[in-house]
Amino acid sequence: MSNRVIVTVDNQIATVTLNRADKHNGMDLDMLRGVIAAQKKVRKMKDIRAVILQGDGPSFCAGLDFKSVLSKPLTAFTSYLQLWSPMQNDFQTWSIGWRSVGVPVIALMHGNCFGAGLQLGLGADIRICHPDAQLSMMEAKWGLVPDMGGVALMRELMPLDKAKELTMTGRIISSAQAQELGLITHISDDPMQHAQALIAEISARSPDSVAAAKFLLQDAWRALDGAALRAERLWQRKVMGTKNQRISVQRNQKKEAIPFSSRSID
Repeated sequence: MSNRVIVTVDNQIATVTLNRADKHNGMDLDMLRGVIAAQKKVRKMKDIRAVILQGDGPSFCAGLDFKSVLSKPLTAFTSYLQLWSPMQNDFQTWSIGWRSVGVPVIALMHGNCFGAGLQLGLGADIRICHPDAQLSMMEAKWGLVPDMGGVALMRELMPLDKAKELTMTGRIISSAQAQELGLITHISDDPMQHAQALIAEISARSPDSVAAAKFLLQDAWRALDGAALRAERLWQRKVMGTKNQRISVQRNQKKEAIPFSSRSID
């Protein structure tokens, strides 16, 4: 895995850290590959209960580092060709890839969260911002449009007119404004402590139930009623009668903190 991204595990929490502090974690192609590798790595970890996604240094992620990417013309051109593929590309996986991780992914956002950085945060299940965070869908500044999963993710969080305004202007907004728009979940002076408290609350539930709830909501949220109801039936079948579901019943009946087994839902 690229040293641009570091993965550590402690107390059943995987922490994924963007490690380019001197560049405000500007995304270059090594970081892109590192994030995708981190997604694959944590997806295989059956015993973790959450992923914390954060940036080292003064910013979460200040966006695409154009200078670095364009310094390697051949690699940049190869990446450009992905726009012609009918399939999800690596740049979109940067954010969307977190949706296939079977635990809650919590982004801790601070400092500059621009363009690719904002889209990365949107790929998390929950976003906790420090009050100093500045956010922008900044592609308009470069004459571009969001193409790293941001549009697919914004539509679940905010009205179309607000999304258009944010995207067309490239305006920089505060964490308070972002919360008002629905882009972030919480504002906290100590995002890490806030995340750990939330993870402790979620970890009291079956890891299979939590994973299935995440996937169910993603499947059903924008679907037509029939598809949403089918998704409910599908994910309920997957968890009902499993070992962790039986443990959940025992924990409620006996009022004991019986340990859960490893997650079986992918």
